Formats: sequence, C-alpha cells, structure tokens
Amino acid sequence: MMENQKTYQELAELDKKHFLHPTTSIKQQQENGPEFIFVEGKGVRLYDLKGRSAIDGLSSLWNVNIGHGRDEIAQAAYHQMKTLGYSSCFASFSNEPAIKLAAKLAEIAPGNLSAVFFTSGGSESNDTAYKLARHYWILKGKPERQKIISRSQSYHGVAMGSTSATGLKPFRDFTNSLAPDFYYVDHFSPEALRLKIEEEGPETIAAYIAEPVQGAGGLHIAPEGYFQEIRTICDEYGILFITDEVITAFGRTGAYFGMDHYGVAPDMMCFAKGITSGYAQLGGVMISADMHTDFMELSEGTLLHGYTYSGHPMACAVALKNLEIIERENLIENSRLMGIEMLKGFQQIQSERKIVGDVRGLGLMGAVEFVKDKQTNERFEEPIAPKVVSEAAKRGLICRSVVFDHQDTLVFAPPLIITQEEINEMITILNEAIQAAETTLASAAN
Repeated sequence: MMENQKTYQELAELDKKHFLHPTTSIKQQQENGPEFIFVEGKGVRLYDLKGRSAIDGLSSLWNVNIGHGRDEIAQAAYHQMKTLGYSSCFASFSNEPAIKLAAKLAEIAPGNLSAVFFTSGGSESNDTAYKLARHYWILKGKPERQKIISRSQSYHGVAMGSTSATGLKPFRDFTNSLAPDFYYVDHFSPEALRLKIEEEGPETIAAYIAEPVQGAGGLHIAPEGYFQEIRTICDEYGILFITDEVITAFGRTGAYFGMDHYGVAPDMMCFAKGITSGYAQLGGVMISADMHTDFMELSEGTLLHGYTYSGHPMACAVALKNLEIIERENLIENSRLMGIEMLKGFQQIQSERKIVGDVRGLGLMGAVEFVKDKQTNERFEEPIAPKVVSEAAKRGLICRSVVFDHQDTLVFAPPLIITQEEINEMITILNEAIQAAETTLASAAN
C-alpha cells in the first residue's frame, strides 16, 4: 500500500504537470490533482491505485454498456490486431469487420437507415452528419439549404460543427468563432421549430437534429407525441431529420435505439459510445436508403470527407463482439427492467429527502434534481449537485452533475449488466450522499 501511495503521488504530480484534462476545471486540477487514478475495471465497478472501488454510475461517459473487464472484447481486439491491425478505407479499400458491421447496423437500425459512414467518435459523427446533409442538398441542386436547427439543452460534441450545434450556451461561449448557419429552438416545442423554419425560410434549412433523450444537457425526455410532430414538420417542409443517438443507442434506453420508443425513423442517425462499450474509439452516421440512392445517382466526383480511422478494422471487430454480447446476454431487456428499478429508487429518495425535486428516467438513463422548495421549484443559489457528487464518490459511487442553464441535476447511466443488488447499493449510497448534503445545508443555516 505504501508503494502504491508513493506511485499515486508521483503520477498525480505528472498528471498536474503534463495532462490537460477534457471537460475539467484546469485550476482545480492543478490545485487538487486527479481524484481517482483508475487501474482496473470489473463489471459495474472501477478500482483505483489507492485500492478504492466505486460503482460506475455513468458507465464512465454513458458508454461502457456491457461493463468493464470483458475478456471476450480483449480477445476480439487481440485477434484482429494480430491479423490486420489497421488498413485504410479510403478509395476502394475495405476490410471484413467494417463490411460486416455496416451490414449488422443496417439490420438493426430504425426505419430504412441502410448505409454507414464510420468515424472515430460522437463529435466526428455529428460534424459528418452536417457535412453530408449539406452536400446532399448541393447534389439535389439546392445549395441554399445549409442551415442546421437544433434544440436548447442539447449536446452534440466539441468539434467545430458539433459545438456550434450544441444548445448548451456555455459550450459555445468557450470559443469566439462558431461555425455559421446553426440555430436553436425550445427543446420541447414542435411549434417553435415550425416558427423558426418559417422565420428563416424553409428553402434555407438543411436539417433538424435532436437527441431522443437529451443526456449531457440534464437528461430531458421529450413529451408524448413530440417526435411524431417533428417528423411531420420535417416532411412538410422537406427538411432532413437527424437523430443524435450517440448516448441513447445500443440498449441504453431499454430499446436498441432511443427512437424505437417513439416509432419514428430519421433520415440520418449519428452513433458512437455504446457501439463498442468504450473498448475502442468508433462512431458513425447512417443514412436512409433513399439518401444513399441519391448519393449514388447524383455524385460524379469523390466524396471528399473521411477520417484516418474511418472503418478501423480492430474497432469494428470490437463493435461486432460488443453487439453480440448485448444480444446474447439480453442486456437491452435488462436495461429496461433495471431502469424501472432505478427510477423506483429515485422516487423513494424523493419521498425521503427534502431537497429532491423531479426524478425521471428511461431505461438506464436517470436524473435527480435538487430544489430549495418542492412546491415552488425554487433552486439553491449555489448548486447542490456537485456537493452530492463529491459525497457519493467518497462512499463508492460515481455520478455526474449538470448545472448548465440554471439546472441542479445529477445524471446516471450505469452499465446495462447492472443487477438488482447493485441498483440497491447505488440507491443506498446516493441517499446517504444526499442526506450528508442536507446536513451540511442545515448546519450552514444555523
């Protein structure tokens, strides 16, 4: 243990000196160093260099769907790397895992989505979707259709296009030079979309993009009938409908894809994260059979878009094995059932804790909001969620706070393999963490 402690201190100093962390307070990172230095993952738990363990209540970044430490995935990666670690998919080159994965996705995807462009992750997938949508309209002889509309509270990534499409203003404020032609409407109002289309002119709109369930923006579940109305509006004005399933796909919501809950098929779909359960970097965009036909018939030159790792053979082999595990172990149904139990646990906490307001969930995506007054929904001047995150981590539970746009919310997305016993443990720790925050608030008031 002493040796581990020495190693931890050495690594922590190197971390502070050399590692610029994503989506992290640089100042706090320099002052405190890493809270955890993880060395192992097994099932729903992560283990750090100090010997501590914690339930991974967010599947790390919404993505470790099949849980940590799966030997089958390691073997699939090893076998593929040993035989063909990498080959380019540019020009007319291809590889077997990429072909088989594209065919598998066409088999399981909503509607008539049938062709796949592979990327390395969600931000690249979103940027690709915007470029393909705009190029599609160029091919159709309507180059003025270039505007992209997204929703408030949305998160689509951190590349230049995906940042510009993100409805969460702090992400856009991070840079002072956004991409042009991105617009935002209220996240729950189909009428707001219609008004924006009329205001800008339908002939200028390329696409509308939406997450089936908004994740990073605070876990917002669309009201009944929302997506059916959105599909109708897009069809009425001839606008492409893109779904961002980067978080919601591959069982996360208790269905294969988030849009399966609504019976609505998009024209394009972005995916990443759960496609490999985080074991390899992979994402992509699917387009409908109709779009694919138009691309084939109208394109004359080269599709001048591609990433070095598009169709990476090892990543695609990992994805195929990951989907096999999800189906073989019936993890989509487990996500649905354990999601019900997780929400019941949140509701029990809601009845016991004075500062817990709205709780919600769909499959293994869940949220808990904090309020100063349940009747008026008044919020605390200083958000409570980050304090609860800290208290939960001390007790062995990792979760995430969302405090953008006056929110004070905890979000959860544990691995799809989670059991009833592990759900109960997670709820117990969460309740204790919230109680500790309540005690601190009471002490401060006195």
